[in-house]
Amino acid sequence: MTQVKGKKTTKASKGSNGLDLATYRQWYETMVRVRKFEERALKMYSINKIRGFLHVYIGQEAIAGAITSALRPTDPIATAYRQHGIALSRGISSDLCMAELFGKATGINKGKGGSMHFFSKEHYYFGGNGIVGAQIPIGTGIAFAEKYKGTDNICLTMYGDGAARQGALHESFNMAMTWKLPVLYVVENNHYAMGTSVTRTSNVIDLQKQALSFEMPNSSVDGMDVMKVHYAMAEAAAHVRSGKGPYLLEIKTYRYRGHSVSDPAHYRTKEELNTYKEQDPINQFRDYLIKHNLLKENELEAIDKAILEEIDAAEAFAEESPFPDPAELYTDNYVEKDYPFITD
Repeated sequence: MTQVKGKKTTKASKGSNGLDLATYRQWYETMVRVRKFEERALKMYSINKIRGFLHVYIGQEAIAGAITSALRPTDPIATAYRQHGIALSRGISSDLCMAELFGKATGINKGKGGSMHFFSKEHYYFGGNGIVGAQIPIGTGIAFAEKYKGTDNICLTMYGDGAARQGALHESFNMAMTWKLPVLYVVENNHYAMGTSVTRTSNVIDLQKQALSFEMPNSSVDGMDVMKVHYAMAEAAAHVRSGKGPYLLEIKTYRYRGHSVSDPAHYRTKEELNTYKEQDPINQFRDYLIKHNLLKENELEAIDKAILEEIDAAEAFAEESPFPDPAELYTDNYVEKDYPFITD
């Protein structure tokens, strides 16, 4: 993760719970980066700089923050289409992410993937998958590959509460437990899938319980608190990395915006939304840092300013970048250079 430059703190190097101050700073930087990036993406969509689908991560930033500390940079990640924040947390730059949203040749996938399909082998980031639940068997397969190669990496496989109803989940869980694969399943339960409450789609509303049929270890955590998410994810990751097989972690979170930019989210009340905004992961953590004298308010403001400048630069980079050459349409799509079904 790229660190934002700011004033050095004069406080102790560790907080009251023993974590390095650098970790606190990284969490704050990551969450603010994700929030500001997504807010800018919404603005750019409103003026037609970004088109197609757009699913923002606003409200769920604590999960992205915790990933930076609970996992290793070499642990593969497979996730769904609400994924800009996860990509940023993995270290993919704001420039590359914004350019991809603009459909530019300088994007992380050369402008061909768009909002839902970020990918970076260099960052061990395997999407960004547009098909609901498709990443669950993909992540399970990546975990199989890691075990086959004899690494001690684990595959973080993330999905939402809507994808929890897909049959591929049960097939994947069964194989992962049978073969003790190094996969950490994380269900980001933001309660509404595409627009239907979890309570209306299943009698099982505590999604960690889906692991019980497979005797898979499981737990649930408050996804609005970055510290709680870190500890829960780190504990689950340690279990998986020890060779004991998969683990299911349910992270109960909330998205402030609709499912996508076209969703007015009339299925929930303003009172409910405001209740969650009072638990905002960034504001909560900012208050914690100031209260415990870990970072001063002016230091946090310096981080905010630097990240805003970073997002401004990313917008300019995307705007000034060229669109892909039409001749590149088939590049990177097929391994065979003479693939017989490509026609001019």
